[in-house]
Amino acid sequence: MTEDKESVIRIFNFVYILTLVGTIIQFSEESKFAVDMSKIGLTRVPKDLPPETKVLDMSQNNISELHISDISFLSGLKVLRLSHNRIWCLDFSIFKFNQDLEYLDLSHNQLQKISCHPIMSLKHLDLSFNDFEVLPICKEFGNLTQLDFLGLSATKLQQLDLLPIAHLHLSYILLDLEGYYVKENGTESLQILNTKTLHLVFHPNSLFSVQVNISVNSLGCLQLTNIKLNDDNCEVLIKFLLELIREPTLLNFTLNHVETTWKCLVRVFQFLWPKSVEYLNIYNLTIVKSIDKEDFTYSETALKALKIEHITNRVFIFSQQALYTVFSEMNIMMLTISDTPFIHMVCPQAPSTFKFLNFTQNVFTDSIFQNCSTLVRLEILILQKNELKDLFKIGFMTKNMPSLEILDVSCNSLEYDGHDGNCPWVGSIVVLNLSSNILTDSVFRCLPPRVKVLDLHNNRIRSIPKQIMKLESLQELNLAFNSLTDLPGCGTFSRLSVLIIDYNSISNPSADFSQSCQNIRSIKAGNNPFQCTCELREFIRSIGQVSSDVVEGWPDSYKCDYPESYKGTQLKDFHVSQLSCNTALLIVTIVVTVLVLAVTVTILCIYLDLPWYLRMVCQWTQTRRRTRNVPLEELQRTLQFHAFISYSEHDSAWVKNELVPCLEKEDIRICLHERNFVAGKSIVENIINCIEKSYKSIFVLSPNFVQSEWCHYELYFAHHNLFHEGSNNLILILLEPIPQNSIPSKYHKLRALMTQRTYLEWPKEKSKRGLFWANIRAAFNMKLALVTENNDVKT
Repeated sequence: MTEDKESVIRIFNFVYILTLVGTIIQFSEESKFAVDMSKIGLTRVPKDLPPETKVLDMSQNNISELHISDISFLSGLKVLRLSHNRIWCLDFSIFKFNQDLEYLDLSHNQLQKISCHPIMSLKHLDLSFNDFEVLPICKEFGNLTQLDFLGLSATKLQQLDLLPIAHLHLSYILLDLEGYYVKENGTESLQILNTKTLHLVFHPNSLFSVQVNISVNSLGCLQLTNIKLNDDNCEVLIKFLLELIREPTLLNFTLNHVETTWKCLVRVFQFLWPKSVEYLNIYNLTIVKSIDKEDFTYSETALKALKIEHITNRVFIFSQQALYTVFSEMNIMMLTISDTPFIHMVCPQAPSTFKFLNFTQNVFTDSIFQNCSTLVRLEILILQKNELKDLFKIGFMTKNMPSLEILDVSCNSLEYDGHDGNCPWVGSIVVLNLSSNILTDSVFRCLPPRVKVLDLHNNRIRSIPKQIMKLESLQELNLAFNSLTDLPGCGTFSRLSVLIIDYNSISNPSADFSQSCQNIRSIKAGNNPFQCTCELREFIRSIGQVSSDVVEGWPDSYKCDYPESYKGTQLKDFHVSQLSCNTALLIVTIVVTVLVLAVTVTILCIYLDLPWYLRMVCQWTQTRRRTRNVPLEELQRTLQFHAFISYSEHDSAWVKNELVPCLEKEDIRICLHERNFVAGKSIVENIINCIEKSYKSIFVLSPNFVQSEWCHYELYFAHHNLFHEGSNNLILILLEPIPQNSIPSKYHKLRALMTQRTYLEWPKEKSKRGLFWANIRAAFNMKLALVTENNDVKT
């Protein structure tokens, strides 16, 4: 496509978008005050209409009359639709309070007469398809300077009927002549001075017989609807057109709902060929009678484009060569024949002037234009909705079309099995539409080498093969509505800038897509069944960093489909921690945690000697359990001693020579390990038994005591018994001073006891020892009385 064409297309798109946006804005403004009361069987105008109404639609009802009170309160009314009712009389003065009324549709009613009143704001007035005998034109209409569209109807025409509006410059005049009465052997005249478009509607079931000379100044577009012709009245239409098509400004001519013979149709073509008409459109064409070879002289013509849409052929046996040759030899640039039963189109015999061919919705097969070398100027070929099946043959068809740039073969049944090798495409194709076929992955091995825009949506493509030809010119790729499971990389599409891949089966798109496709300026990948798992995080991160102008539909069209707990969640709202997704990191974290815990436990065990304490608790618990199984009588006899003395062997001399004699002299029964431990029992069990059979436990503390592990056992069990019994049964005697730093860390109970409890210190001076022994006896005297009272123990 040349640069001029591209610039024209861009300008057209820009203007169209601006117009559409303006229309949407205006419609949205008025839709707030729009009232639709069509098709509800109204017989009169409702009285409860909102006063702020601007658009009122009461079409297709049974309203027969309008009164000034019906709409006078709608001062802001701009659009009033009253078509397809039963209104038979109208006085335009009822609209005198509607100064903003711009659009008034009264078509398809039963109006026979009107009383005029100027409505200065009117731009659109439709009085067509009514029962007027003559054209309903009043002198007041001459004041409608803003009028743009005018629809009229009549059964009679007079030359000066439109004189009151001769000075107006209208864009569109619709003249309904369905009820026009044809005079025998008479010709009427009608002068329509200024309009850009003239649309004449005739009776749908009558042969065309209107004999009216209609002259129009500056006519640009002519439309005729309901034309019924045969070989006899064909010249009537030709004569009717003579005056209308005389103007050199007439560039567009449209025929709607035409029934004709083939002979008459060719005659009309021949008549128009030397005229000024550039664009000829025929919609809903029915061919009757027969199709025979007709002579056609392809003289120099101004006609650029012929469009024929929806042909019904009631001739079942005919010469195809006679039919197709008339079209194939036309010396025009653009030909459209769509929605017809044509099964073929012959190749032009000589180099053709065709630049644009559109054969949409026919029944063409792969044989179309095979080995055709005369379409050398063809730039655009549209063959969508036909019976094409072999992609290789389509490529071969284009081989002799050196100017072909745009090819549309969508909505066919095209396949490519790859057995024919490289497809012989013409190298000029830049736009290729292969959508809505049954193509698979192999299609990427049969594509034009310089294609820029490729449409493959709605096929059966599952993946893009790695071993394919490089499409280095490809800029836009549409793969929507296929079965792709991943985003394609851009290794073979180095210039790809637009990618459409929504509605596929992509669940875990590759995260490296954005890295390989650096030139992407627009991607549409929504509406896929995304699996919101760890693998999707990188894709979400990379796509979320791109501008929303690049990622179309983000975030609304990008939602989780799996697992169920996240279904319907937008991808931007899906979050999962790094730890739960990184297996290696998770393992390292667990291992480190276990190691830290193990090290901590080990340090605690070493520092606090936890195994020793656990072993002591176990032994104490076992002993306590055995104690519970002792009978009550025996249990009452277990309290046998006033005190159990714990000391280091290095301090035994002081205990035996000083402490024990002094206490026993006061009748205090003492339990010593060397004389009271029971043979056959473990040392630990003997210690526990002695402590439990004694009311008090005396601990002789000294540096030697600290170094004795058995002394520490005895202190531990005595302290444990203190909390178990809830009594104050510990007596601490400090024989020699003990520095705090000399107590091992594992003997933290000894540290605590020396800090929290009062102890008796053995005095070095003999003069102070009396007080020491008095304190010892005092510790026993209170308990002795209680023991005697409650347990009958003899002190």
